[in-house]
Amino acid sequence: MAADEKTEKATPKRRRDERKKGHIFQSQDIVAVVSLLVLFNGLKYLAPFMYRSIRNGIGLFFSLAASAYPVNAENVGEMLSKGMILFIETVLPIAAISILAAVIATAAQTRLLFSMEAVKFKASKLNPLSGFKRMFSVRSVVDLLKALLKVSILTWIIFDVLKTRLHEFARLMDGSVMGAFHYLGSALTSMVNTVGAIFVLIAVFDYLYQWWQYEKDMKMSKQDVKEEYKQTEGDPQIKGMIRQKQRAMASRRMMQKVPDADVIVRNPTHYAVALSYHPDEDRAPRVVAKGADRIALKIIEIGEANGVAIMENRPLARGLFENAELDMEIPEEFYQTVAGVLAFVYNLKNKNKTT
Repeated sequence: MAADEKTEKATPKRRRDERKKGHIFQSQDIVAVVSLLVLFNGLKYLAPFMYRSIRNGIGLFFSLAASAYPVNAENVGEMLSKGMILFIETVLPIAAISILAAVIATAAQTRLLFSMEAVKFKASKLNPLSGFKRMFSVRSVVDLLKALLKVSILTWIIFDVLKTRLHEFARLMDGSVMGAFHYLGSALTSMVNTVGAIFVLIAVFDYLYQWWQYEKDMKMSKQDVKEEYKQTEGDPQIKGMIRQKQRAMASRRMMQKVPDADVIVRNPTHYAVALSYHPDEDRAPRVVAKGADRIALKIIEIGEANGVAIMENRPLARGLFENAELDMEIPEEFYQTVAGVLAFVYNLKNKNKTT
């Protein structure tokens, strides 16, 4: 059905909810290529230190082997501890740098997100049918193609380097150890630079693909948007009914004040404004009721039934309706006109009392 088609962009609320669940997009290829480049550059700068550590360690073990070094539990333990220290000194710095690079690359994409929802056990993950669907999904096909592409590129580059430099490897036997290290370092640098450049392009493609797939998965149907709006803002129909009831209650309260008005100014049926003035309490006349059309007629009807003075003044009625607020004093610009109206009404009431 058209209503179920996911054609709408994800709302901010849906994005927040999915992020809380740990559903975000990130490229593992970005992490891998950053780690690879940092690892290689770290090796390049730490190579002299690592070479010295390995050379000293090998020299130490050969010297111990050549000497009359007694083999007992204490000496074996000492050799193992020295070997462990050598391993830590050689491997730990480059491993720490590589791990730190992977953490930074991941954090940059996830914005330091950690969600317990993502690691929570779900029985649906054990569903064979769901696993089968994931296995043959578009994402799985893309991941497989990327893996095949990487293996093919890596195989081709290694083969090309070996083919180009194979005749030079034999000459390494006649050179020094440092010369062999320099040559192997040069060959490795050439290979890693080529692999790195190609893998960077693959990582950029993967990042864009992951973003596109995430946005596609996040899309909502029109019905989803409506349901979310109902949950956050309330059902529009219910809100409309509430507003209608509130207006009806406000109208009833307003009509109850009409009998207490001193005068109703009308125009003649389109607008009606009921005014009340208590000199001891009010600084100016106050609007106790106002309305247009049907409500205006109702105000006039109630006023007539309760003996409220009614005066027809079209400009004043329209002006008060448009500019005066209910239950508030009239604007200052109407003081003089309304004062004349009230004076006329009070004089009329006084005459009626004397007669």
